Amino acid sequence: MRTDLNYPSVIRMMGVLLLILGAAFVPALVVGLIYGEYDEVKAFVFTMMPCIIIGLVLIKALGTGEIKSRHRDIYLVVTLCWLISSIIGSIPLILSGAVSNPIDAFFEICSGFSTTGASILTNIEGQAKSILFWRSFTHWLGGMGIIVFMAALLPSMGIGVQMIAGAETPGPTLTKLKAKFSDTAKDLYLLYILFTIVEAVLLLLGGLNLFDSLIHTFGTVGTGGFSNYSDSLGHFTSPYVQWVVIVFMLLCGINFNLYFLIPKKKIKEFFQDEELRWYLLFIAISGVLIASMLLFKGGYHSPERAIRDAFFHVTSVITTTGFATTDYDLWPTFCRMTILLLTIVGASSSSTGGGVKVVRVLTAIKYVKRGFAQKLHPNRVINIKLNGKPLAQQVVTDIVYFIFLYVGVLIIGTILISFDGFDITTNFTAALTCLSNVGPGLGAVGPAMNFSGFSNFSTFVLSIMMIAGRLELFTFVMLFAPHFWNSNRV
Repeated sequence: MRTDLNYPSVIRMMGVLLLILGAAFVPALVVGLIYGEYDEVKAFVFTMMPCIIIGLVLIKALGTGEIKSRHRDIYLVVTLCWLISSIIGSIPLILSGAVSNPIDAFFEICSGFSTTGASILTNIEGQAKSILFWRSFTHWLGGMGIIVFMAALLPSMGIGVQMIAGAETPGPTLTKLKAKFSDTAKDLYLLYILFTIVEAVLLLLGGLNLFDSLIHTFGTVGTGGFSNYSDSLGHFTSPYVQWVVIVFMLLCGINFNLYFLIPKKKIKEFFQDEELRWYLLFIAISGVLIASMLLFKGGYHSPERAIRDAFFHVTSVITTTGFATTDYDLWPTFCRMTILLLTIVGASSSSTGGGVKVVRVLTAIKYVKRGFAQKLHPNRVINIKLNGKPLAQQVVTDIVYFIFLYVGVLIIGTILISFDGFDITTNFTAALTCLSNVGPGLGAVGPAMNFSGFSNFSTFVLSIMMIAGRLELFTFVMLFAPHFWNSNRV
């Protein structure tokens, strides 16, 4: 059996990953020292030191010369990066005693890096500050992408990082803003850091302490949703704080590449982007409809509170952030159905959000519309256009494939976790919210509940679904294709 895998390329990337993971534990370690959490500090040290040492050994052994990466290498490298990151990231939780079950710890950090925000923790306030900081910091690391982060920090490792990052970046295509992808990665991270700083400062001005503001900023800009309170953003009754989070969830659900049009004074072009307009339209229509329903049938008496709760949760779900200010599982059925649909739609391509992505939904609608038109005019050639330009047929085909694969994985995942005996709503929304990287679902996994009731088997299945959803399915599922491991097979 021939695999045609370039193992030096794979191993070098693992070395770089281990080095960066080791360094990533430092902020949480510092938090542990500040709060005197010495058991947690030891857990971080015992995890980070082997990562740094092994990473340096692997990089040194393989040198820094150019290594060509092929598509097989890319799919394997990206999947391994996310799996290894989740495994290593869970070790401090186990060593510190924060989570005794390794499967649960793996789930928690998978949820962190994939920016899902689903949790098995039942006593969040009782956890050490450094552990809570680490799980939220994984949102920030995973939001823009682990590979993109590596490209921004270490651009000269001699690996085809652009191709690899393309397999990790959310959306049908990867936009390169500059000639070198490492420069593109740096620009994206500078914008990402700017959003982080501005939101953290605004939350501080809203009365939050530094720790709380950082935790919720990581969850917002990474569209992850972990909070250090069991009632999430509902812990803060300040409308100001909630509106700040709404604004930044909305901003981080937009295609980050569009922001680079603003310094070039292409504001008109920015707002003419079709995906952006549909993304904002989905939020506006859903928010208005849910707010109206809450006022007329949901028991709300304050229009401001109805509007704020409606737009908070609409924005939280469509951007796949997963923060909550109230238990929307108690809302009227129409509101919950709208939330369910937004869970599927997701955010914009090349944002930090998950889901199917607005551009894919828009393309699918146009694809169906073209099908009707061709039934009436069989000989007419009709191109599917986005922003006035025809989409390549391969892009359209890939989008159709993705949607079918998304539905297939969702069905399989729902069936696999159904052995635990939960009701259909719980099973379906648990699988859906993990695949779309949203966090809370409905029923026993609603915004006021958590995922602690699932068996080890179901917890592991949901963990894998989170990673598969974050990697846009193809990258992950490709490893299960027989011809991936045998290049002689077609």
